[in-house]
Amino acid sequence: MTPDEKERIMGLSIEEKIAQSKRVIKEAIEKFGSEKIAVAWTGGKDSTTMTWLFRDACKELSVPMPKCMFIDEGYVFEEIWDVVNKLKKEWNLNVVIAKNTDVSDKAKNVGDMIKVSSLNERNRAEIVKLGFEEAEFPFEPESYVGNHLMKTVAMNMFLENHGVQALATAIRWDEQTARVAEGYFSPRGNPPHTRIQPILHFKERDIWNTIHQYKIPFCVLYYQGYRSLGAKGSTVKMSDIPAWEQDLENTTERAGRGQGKEEIMGKLRDLGYM
Repeated sequence: MTPDEKERIMGLSIEEKIAQSKRVIKEAIEKFGSEKIAVAWTGGKDSTTMTWLFRDACKELSVPMPKCMFIDEGYVFEEIWDVVNKLKKEWNLNVVIAKNTDVSDKAKNVGDMIKVSSLNERNRAEIVKLGFEEAEFPFEPESYVGNHLMKTVAMNMFLENHGVQALATAIRWDEQTARVAEGYFSPRGNPPHTRIQPILHFKERDIWNTIHQYKIPFCVLYYQGYRSLGAKGSTVKMSDIPAWEQDLENTTERAGRGQGKEEIMGKLRDLGYM
């Protein structure tokens, strides 16, 4: 997609952006079938909006809603669990929890040290990929090692175990510099699958306008001032006013996330992260 075409799409109205997202979703369903697609749902504003769009598109096509993948990285906000459990019932979603229990079972608390030698063969091999040479590491879900094992590896195991050919993720062009070159369909390997990215053209303000206009439920943490939700303990709020009332255009959306992870986002994505 050319820069001019991207700029044109990002300048569309909310209704036009919704229509564009549905076109991407419907194309994916026609290509892969809803039973071979999974929707990555985090309980955050972007993925909940994407899940809402998927439900609507599936209703229009009269096809079943794909299963939803929720990654439990081991330190999830209780408020995230609340919205996930609430919408799972209200929207009749098939939510499958993806969790790397071989890692999480070795720690009682965040920060506990995990010996590499205590992990199974796959996780030890994944650590080798990272170039990590220490004998142990702290259980920190958004650290370099923790993010890879508890999110990317958990996701890959889910894809393999459920025969998923395409995974829908709610990344946006304006959200993170490592994502600006993405397209609506992105083939990936290890395991082989295609990423479907139907809300790339939404800006942060668009997400909130869509949520309020269409009354899409969202996590209460956004009321408290959080703008981007990651793992509990490494995510902080940068303001006490609701997210949508903040200066979204002139401040950084992910400033409240662990910045060590933000600085290596490109490397994490090379390893398969969303």
